[in-house]
Amino acid sequence: MSEKKKFYITTPIYYPSDKLHIGHAYCTVATDAMARYKRLCGYDVMFLTGTDEHGQKIEDKAKAAGVSPKEYVDNIVEGPQGVKDLWKLMNISNDRFIRTTDDYHVAAIQKIFKKMYEKGDIYKGKYVGKYCKPCESFWTESQLVDGKCPDCGREVQDAEEEAYFFRLSKYADRVQDLLENTDFLEPRSRVNEMVNNFIKPGLEDLCVSRTSFQWGVPVDFDPGHVVYVWIDALFNYTTALGFMNDKYDDFKKYWPADVHFIGKEIVRFHSIIWPAMLMSMEMPLPKKVFGHGWLLLDGGKMSKSKGNVVDPYLLAQRYGVDSLRYFLLREFPFGTDGNFSNETLIGRINTDLANDLGNLVSRTTAMVGKYFGNNLPAGCGATEDEKDLANMLAQSRGSVDLAANFPEDDPRKFDVELIALAAGLRNTYEDKMEQYAFQDALMEVFKLIGRANKYIDENKPWALAKDEAQQDRLAHVLYNLLECVRISAVLLTPFMPETCEKIFAQIGAGDSQRTWESAAVWGALSTDAQVSKGENLFPRIDAAKELEELAALEEAAKAEAAAKAEPEYITIDDFAKVKFVTAKVLACEAVKKSKKLLRFTLDCGEGQTRQILSGIHEYYEPEDLVGKTVVACVNLAPRKMMGLESNGMLISAVKEGAEGHEELHLLMLDDKVPAGCTLG
Repeated sequence: MSEKKKFYITTPIYYPSDKLHIGHAYCTVATDAMARYKRLCGYDVMFLTGTDEHGQKIEDKAKAAGVSPKEYVDNIVEGPQGVKDLWKLMNISNDRFIRTTDDYHVAAIQKIFKKMYEKGDIYKGKYVGKYCKPCESFWTESQLVDGKCPDCGREVQDAEEEAYFFRLSKYADRVQDLLENTDFLEPRSRVNEMVNNFIKPGLEDLCVSRTSFQWGVPVDFDPGHVVYVWIDALFNYTTALGFMNDKYDDFKKYWPADVHFIGKEIVRFHSIIWPAMLMSMEMPLPKKVFGHGWLLLDGGKMSKSKGNVVDPYLLAQRYGVDSLRYFLLREFPFGTDGNFSNETLIGRINTDLANDLGNLVSRTTAMVGKYFGNNLPAGCGATEDEKDLANMLAQSRGSVDLAANFPEDDPRKFDVELIALAAGLRNTYEDKMEQYAFQDALMEVFKLIGRANKYIDENKPWALAKDEAQQDRLAHVLYNLLECVRISAVLLTPFMPETCEKIFAQIGAGDSQRTWESAAVWGALSTDAQVSKGENLFPRIDAAKELEELAALEEAAKAEAAAKAEPEYITIDDFAKVKFVTAKVLACEAVKKSKKLLRFTLDCGEGQTRQILSGIHEYYEPEDLVGKTVVACVNLAPRKMMGLESNGMLISAVKEGAEGHEELHLLMLDDKVPAGCTLG
């Protein structure tokens, strides 16, 4: 017996978030579907996922919560509705789960860091530049977009500290060749973005250690430094197999990875930094990196900070996990962004799952029960001619219009059309799955499901049942329908595993009739199968009523979250960074072409005037503010508005008034208070 082919697939390791949403599950559900498909095909699969748990953000959040960083991440990963809980809910079949805080991983990262250092590919220097804390990314001034992080659009901060650097520039030519002349990165559209935006402008060496926080893998030969996120995070794909550690022993068996499924926001790290580091370590490169799009809500990426998350627990409770899994991979092409809405989810469930698949299974099993007492008569199965036809069509991988050989009133015409579609389905489905075209693969399966529903209307089993001479024909029609259901269920198993198990039970399919091989065989279902009409797989949803209820639930959830929200504490050190001073308004005027902005000329006790722009024209006329004493934050980074530079911010009190209209009150002090006094 030959050894099974190996297939190693990974998701990115997820940054622990205390509010998981359906967007977190998108990539992992796709990875799970691919892993299940490969297992179905007979591969020895290793499916890895996990969590990336180090970094300044975690350290800050843990400090604010009054717990250690490890306690903080433990709760998010292992606790109720944490990462592992969400994967269990979504029926994720990962073979291994790695946490970057695992001891074996920490020890391995220290060895990897030291090896690249000893090779000369890591060196000590000083980092001066811009840093985005939410993304944990360093940027040059030229890479910023409107002065903000190009990935998330948030503010960046100045960073300066002693650090180690990886000689990324050394590998620029090799990485560019990899991207341009191989299929390493897909979709292909991502290649131009990486080469033109990052490599051709000049690939700079990468900061790979930090000294401004402690929550990370210590650099064991230089106390005070911790390994920065991307060495720590990226090498998880190898340490989880036993590379540089003795926790596992299957690195040689599974590496290199067949494919990394990742979100497009981290394509740069996986397609440029990751291969460069592997080149430095003289290790084989993964065969492919596939950067999928985002699951969007109201046109924007789902994000807790934006307040636009969708609760997977609520959706799973109302519609079932398999409905969610199906929707995520059927509604949008995997390589592009997709807009999530409750309307599209309900519509897809009603149309595909309730009307098409659920209806086919329900009608077919009900008719077998009604007309034959749940057991079809012997001899009703596929004829030898039909089996030969199906085998020929499966081998040809082409469409043949054999139905044209039959007269219009010959019912065998319908049989041939149905069998032709079923016989070629597995090959077409396989082609789509191997391209990670999940949407297309599902569409092919539902072509057969739709054709089978049409086949019922063409043959009118209820009419055949009334004619004693048509009982054999009736049994054959129902058998053909059961075969279509069986083949469809085999190919839908990677997407909706629980539902397909129920379908197999209802049509009486044995283990040998649920295999990949059986999906290419017409007539595999035993004619003595025990058929039973089970529960309704996908009850139809009253869309209007459901949308009203969801809206009410969302409002209630927002109110509850607001009531429970704990203040996000800052430290005294954080507060000390902000400089508030009293200021005298020397002049104030409206900014041309702006309905909101006022231009203030202020005396802040600095010996020279300061210009600040403030969007409060809706509430104040400029002439009324001259001579007033106000409070200004004077150590904000300057920014331009309407072509004018604003050097700080005026402090106002804001309250939501009637009908959602904001009430704003500029903070003004007694005019006896001199300019330049520090508040604190």
